Amino acid sequence: MSEETYPDDLRYHREHDWVRVEGDEAVFGITWYAQDQLGEVVYFDPPEVGATTTAGESYGELESVKAVSDIIAPASAEVLAVNQGVVDTPEVVNSDPYGAGWLIRVRLSDPAELDGLLDAAAYREYLAGSQAEG
Repeated sequence: MSEETYPDDLRYHREHDWVRVEGDEAVFGITWYAQDQLGEVVYFDPPEVGATTTAGESYGELESVKAVSDIIAPASAEVLAVNQGVVDTPEVVNSDPYGAGWLIRVRLSDPAELDGLLDAAAYREYLAGSQAEG
């Protein structure tokens, strides 16, 4: 189990997904909070390479011993690569959600969409608020 962390170089979606921008490409994954809520991840159903994601909509599924969860795209993009390591060993999402546990590499369709995402501090505040309500 990894330690709770939200790296400052990422942008966060309220559905607990992150994006790491690398030039005109980006990497998507799920946050520490998301993997913690899911429990042990046992299956990753990824999109096809060449498929497109739409901001705020599902692009695949992660299945845990507890539930099947849609993975929500933090931005609209074209899928360039799927992390075969997660397909083969899905529990890496639990142990390293920001490193080896990344899910897909994409080319962003509209980088301006990222302006609507949260930075690490805002995401932590969002989590604190949603946990207080729950």
